[in-house]
Amino acid sequence: MQNIHQQPSQTLANSADAKLSCRIKARHFFSSRWSLVSLCIIVFCIAFLSAPTQQTAAQETKAAASGTKENKAAPKEQATGKVIDIKNVCVHVLKLEETLKLYKEILGFELVKEVTLHGEGIEGMLVREMKAGGCVIHLSLPAPKFSDTVGPIGNTNHNHFMLVVDNIVPICDKLKAEGYELENDEYARDKWSFFTGPNGEIVGLTEYR
Repeated sequence: MQNIHQQPSQTLANSADAKLSCRIKARHFFSSRWSLVSLCIIVFCIAFLSAPTQQTAAQETKAAASGTKENKAAPKEQATGKVIDIKNVCVHVLKLEETLKLYKEILGFELVKEVTLHGEGIEGMLVREMKAGGCVIHLSLPAPKFSDTVGPIGNTNHNHFMLVVDNIVPICDKLKAEGYELENDEYARDKWSFFTGPNGEIVGLTEYR
């Protein structure tokens, strides 16, 4: 009888031990898993926080290198009065069809725009702006009342070429000092003028591009 009564008690004890063992194993399992998750979170946070620092350091290194190059580069020159570019060449047209064939079909210029000018001395003048790469030529048909004043060859058929300058004042001042007559004496205000060179060429100066 004693064995019979002890057997259920032993069974209950074994069952309790099994449950306790399962609980311990489960707690250990979840504890290990949460430890792994926590470790992953910590690694991620460290990587996330250190990335901007690395990027900032790389940017600072690049900026420092760039600054070194900039320090070695020559400083920009101030506008002291010199030619920096040519704006356009203007040609008075005597034979329109032949001129267009030359510049468009043979030389490869393209028509950019066409403008009819108005004003005293230029009323009715037709200007075709032709461009090939960075080269610009204005093909100009003189105003009707002045069409008979344009000669077929030589300097009489050369209207002008325009030079872009960074500061027109010191250049025009020197020209006047050398005895050249300027078309526009208000060059400091208007930023342009023309003069005739020693070979009869008409040269334009402008700060406008």
